[in-house]
Amino acid sequence: MGTIVVKFGGPAIATPEKIQLVAQRVIEEKQRGLHVVVVISSMTTIRRELRQFAADISDEPSKREMDVLIATGTQMASALLAIAIQERGVKATSLAGWQAGVTTNQQHRNARVERVDTSRIVNHLEQDEIVIVAGFQGVDDKGDITTLGKGGSETTAVALAVALGADHVDIYTNVDGIYTADPNVVKSARKLKELSYDEMLELSNLGAHIIHPRAVELAKKFEMPVIVRSSIVDVEGTLLKGDVEVEKNLIVRGVAYEADVIRLTIGYDSYEAASLAEIFSILAENSINVDIIVQAVIDGVKPTISFTIAKEEFAEALRVLESSKLSLGFSFADFEVGLAKVSIVGSGMVSNPGVAARMFDRLRKEHIAVKMVSTSEIKVSVVVPQEAMVQAANALHDEFHLAERVAIG
Repeated sequence: MGTIVVKFGGPAIATPEKIQLVAQRVIEEKQRGLHVVVVISSMTTIRRELRQFAADISDEPSKREMDVLIATGTQMASALLAIAIQERGVKATSLAGWQAGVTTNQQHRNARVERVDTSRIVNHLEQDEIVIVAGFQGVDDKGDITTLGKGGSETTAVALAVALGADHVDIYTNVDGIYTADPNVVKSARKLKELSYDEMLELSNLGAHIIHPRAVELAKKFEMPVIVRSSIVDVEGTLLKGDVEVEKNLIVRGVAYEADVIRLTIGYDSYEAASLAEIFSILAENSINVDIIVQAVIDGVKPTISFTIAKEEFAEALRVLESSKLSLGFSFADFEVGLAKVSIVGSGMVSNPGVAARMFDRLRKEHIAVKMVSTSEIKVSVVVPQEAMVQAANALHDEFHLAERVAIG
């Protein structure tokens, strides 16, 4: 008998009625003759209330206790789904992360899965039960509850699938698959049948918040097929796998964007004083993620290093830089807000030169200023004024004909 792992997010289980719908869908998978393991996120309202309770008690609650607290929300959701399944006459058992054998490192609030012992899950499956696992959590070697941070439930689902040798993972979301762009912004966007792990990883990192990069990385490492599909309607989703059938002439496969990008610039009196390693080591030690980096060294001009960060990390980045100014040796720091990042992604770009030039030319024709650029083998990203973000996304989607259904060949 085959095994699948399915994951449902908070919106899919937000009400008793929605939990009932999820229960029915899970049972239908079971009735196809499969072992079914369900990974659940916590209900958004419950998670918010738990955090507010902690905030009302303490300005700085400990990370350990916050992990214990937040983990209960996911456990509540998994128990409720188990009850709904049992009410339909089907055997089901809910398990907390530690009961499901998920062991992590000791980094509270952002732990990483280190190993999975599936023996208890397998025992329940062999008793013909549906197993519901509280996602987003595990336990470290000290026996303390940990949570996995952003994308934790998706990462849990993929980790369990790998450990169980599952056929595939189904990630149920509020969209019915992966589109060539966000259909709420680009009206001509269309759903893709297949996408490679690398393409999905780039899109996820570039602002397409459908499946977290950590889950994609894990799926790619162990070649675990992942299907992104709708929790609302029963339609075919998008399959993520290693090698995909490339649509003929479709060099670019998707457009992604990210708002609220901030550019920080650090200046030095001399090139000898500038140290990229020292700057980014200090930022990394403080868990500040840096994206596009540009170093300018021009004769007769003071050297600068510019990089982009997310809006929510801006205040912390300024604090870290200011406190480390003497050791880093920079003479000034400046910043620019009101920026966005727009990117094109496609594995076909590797063997097709000139894609970046075509992108830049279209943005020029649209009178959109390009402030920074970053490239890889399968993506090109540009930083543009935020008010031009939607215009740029639509223009690039049109430029590379992503709305057209083209033949496979």
